[in-house]
Amino acid sequence: MDYPILSKRIMTDEKGPDLFRARAEAERRGVGDYSRHIFICTGPDCCTPEEGETAWLHLKRRVGELNKRDGSLPIYRTKVGCLRICETGPVAVIYPEGRWYGGLCPEQLERVIAEDLSGGQAVKDLLIGENPLSN
Repeated sequence: MDYPILSKRIMTDEKGPDLFRARAEAERRGVGDYSRHIFICTGPDCCTPEEGETAWLHLKRRVGELNKRDGSLPIYRTKVGCLRICETGPVAVIYPEGRWYGGLCPEQLERVIAEDLSGGQAVKDLLIGENPLSN
């Protein structure tokens, strides 16, 4: 996508913010090339901050490994403070399938990573909801 670039500095005027640096960072991070995106809640309402951070660090490492496989389609991961399902966390959602998972202690999170993110198959016993995005 081509965007008009007015300057290399961040500024706001009557036309809005200059997004040059944000667009460059999005391009550097491969935005537009991802096949899937997982968001994981790191608490503190659905789990303790320590549980959330443990889950995040595990997910971050494992997605990095998955993204290094030959021929793999890139996966993006994002930690969030709340997915508004404040029960039995950590909670995660994977798009575009819109699969919502709960109770993601390290063992269950690894199953979601291996079976869903890597294998494309829902982990039915950990699903708490589904809301696929249409193409």
